Amino acid sequence: MGLCCSKSVSVVNNNDSIAGPGDGDSTSVPQPKPTVTVLPTPQADSSSFTLSPFPSPLPAGVAPSPSPARTPGKKFRWPLPPPSPAKPIMSAIMKRLGSGKEKWKRSPVAENKQGGGGGGGGGGGAESELNKNFGYSKNFATKFEVGKEVGRGHFGHTCWAKGRKGELKGLPVAVKIISKAKMTTALAIEDVRREVKILKALSGHKHMIKFYDAFEDANSVYIIMEGGRYTEEDAKTVVLQILSVVSFFHLQGVVHRDLKPENFLFTTREDDALMKVIDFGLSDFIRSDQRLNDIVGSAYYVAPEVLHRSYSVEADMWSIGVIVYILLCGSRPFWARSESGIFRSVLRADPNFDDSPWPSVSPEAKDFVKRLLNKDHRKRMTAAQALTHPWLHDKNCAVPLDILIYKLVKSYLRATPLKRAALKALSKALNEDQLVYLKAQFRLLEPKDDCVSFSNFKAPWLSHDDKIYCEVVQALTRHVSDAMTEAKVLDILNLMEPLLYKKMAFEEFCAAAISVYQLEALEEWESIATTAFEHFEKEGNRVISVEELAQEMNIAPSSYSLLNDWIRSSDEKLSFLGYTKYLHGVTIRSSNTRRR
Repeated sequence: MGLCCSKSVSVVNNNDSIAGPGDGDSTSVPQPKPTVTVLPTPQADSSSFTLSPFPSPLPAGVAPSPSPARTPGKKFRWPLPPPSPAKPIMSAIMKRLGSGKEKWKRSPVAENKQGGGGGGGGGGGAESELNKNFGYSKNFATKFEVGKEVGRGHFGHTCWAKGRKGELKGLPVAVKIISKAKMTTALAIEDVRREVKILKALSGHKHMIKFYDAFEDANSVYIIMEGGRYTEEDAKTVVLQILSVVSFFHLQGVVHRDLKPENFLFTTREDDALMKVIDFGLSDFIRSDQRLNDIVGSAYYVAPEVLHRSYSVEADMWSIGVIVYILLCGSRPFWARSESGIFRSVLRADPNFDDSPWPSVSPEAKDFVKRLLNKDHRKRMTAAQALTHPWLHDKNCAVPLDILIYKLVKSYLRATPLKRAALKALSKALNEDQLVYLKAQFRLLEPKDDCVSFSNFKAPWLSHDDKIYCEVVQALTRHVSDAMTEAKVLDILNLMEPLLYKKMAFEEFCAAAISVYQLEALEEWESIATTAFEHFEKEGNRVISVEELAQEMNIAPSSYSLLNDWIRSSDEKLSFLGYTKYLHGVTIRSSNTRRR
């Protein structure tokens, strides 16, 4: 699993995990975690293919022997396996030993491993004494044409290739190239032998990546495996299950903080097997209004706001976005050869949607990924919203209750009449696709007479003296759990008292439950905003002074000048710019300007 820290981040020589000191005097240390990987046969397309950049789970010189105590399980189905969690520990040991210039005083286990594997060459650790002849075929260059690199680890890298002749002529393959120069111990050599042996023994299962052959020359060992990527339908099946479970624990007030392929397991080897999330070692309870600040997760999957030390459940959605990106194209959206480089890429770079295979990926799938990999966490989809995205419409998946609805409705109930009018106008500009999620959430509240109203229902988790009777409470309490109580999710209901005295029909519910920030992330935002402003001009726009507007938005007098362009001089009403700005209040940039 990933690692965490509370005050700072230190870079470890490993391309997958974040590590650093914890609070006080304690320090988080990378802990190896056993994993079992069973992979599918990905789609092979001779015209267009890319590969997952994940190196083997048993890279040369770093991974321990497979433990017989491991629990078998079908791992997340990848074209290539995930990296070894032991890599940072082994690389640190090798650095300390001077990369083979000093002799390694091996334990009896290491000695037995060396002797049993035949990786041998004397009892010392000096590179000059090691036998690096594996006995593999030496005609790799004549059989395969190597293409671009798609991933790199500490001991080697992975490229795509095509067969020049024989059974694999013209077929796409993945070739893992392991440098012999970096095999500085007998243990490293034995790891390569064992990896090839395992791949050969397991190849042939329908959920296992196919092993073709192994080659070597004076400089490298070449492991040939099948190449390819998931089809969109394959990806949808996986994504649906991920979103289903993530939406569940988000509703309970739990943030996972380390979502990545290694932390999902299939229950059986069948094609329709259920997938389950594992490893909640970095998870935490979180209140609906809380922001966490400790840096947690795994480098390739960490959200920008985690690195900025202010995040909530939206960070999990970013991680899902990374997973879906990899499923659809076979490569990572943010890549570098060091953790610090990965972090810079996450913070500054944009995912590549131009190169192959993205031109052949559906617009709906690309939009789905883009709405998860938005660096502004406020514009990211929730898990429940993602389940209603047009890309997944054909799956007819069940949509769960979304805790975001409660936060938005709470804010609406405390808004001014002008703000409510602005939101009502915005809700009238939504199309049918954008209403799918809101309709699903409204149905989950089980309204009576087409309204969310109150009834004489007492929520079971409230004390005898608490009297909040409403269908909103009833809907949420059907999902109540110990986790929800621990995370104080239900505290949000205490702020919805105004619903005691009114009914809310679907039209007003839409106005209350829409997120302006999320709508701004849509490509059609300009059209939506223009249509909404037309409704606002007819039904809600009114004369307002700069002072009144500033008071509504809680802006200090020193920043009144910011609002001058928001009000038309002709009739002293909100302009189109003022309307769009007013919808979500003062932005971060405006706040910074105010402080100056």
